[in-house]
Amino acid sequence: MIKVLFICHGNICRSPMAEFVMKEMVRRAGREAEFQIASAATSTEELGNPVYPPVRRLLAAHGIDCSGKTARQLRRSDYDDYDLLIGMDDANLRNMQRICGGDPERKIHLLLDYTDHPGSVADPWYTRDFEATWRDVNDGCSALLDRLPH
Repeated sequence: MIKVLFICHGNICRSPMAEFVMKEMVRRAGREAEFQIASAATSTEELGNPVYPPVRRLLAAHGIDCSGKTARQLRRSDYDDYDLLIGMDDANLRNMQRICGGDPERKIHLLLDYTDHPGSVADPWYTRDFEATWRDVNDGCSALLDRLPH
């Protein structure tokens, strides 16, 4: 089983979007039994809060349900529990490494590093451009899925 944890600052926008997009891609590929996919935050600001309403609406518009998801914080033990910890920007990576105590097994990566346009997934909390985040998350998840073993 391949265990993937997506991480962003608050776990209400980018990382849950990636979690549920990836789950849908895996489902469409008939590979659900091969994966465990979740998401978490580096901060404590949104703990227990649901997915941000504009993200919920965007996912729903694409036929993806994220009901029941609430923000949780990344734990040091997640490093051992997951094969890949995928952050959205450099600040996420720094905080992930701090929380996890480093990255000795090279499990921590940026989502867009799997694409031909590496970089950060912009935070729509600040940009208000949820469509741009949607495109980046889809590109990143698709490229990630293509690189994972069957």
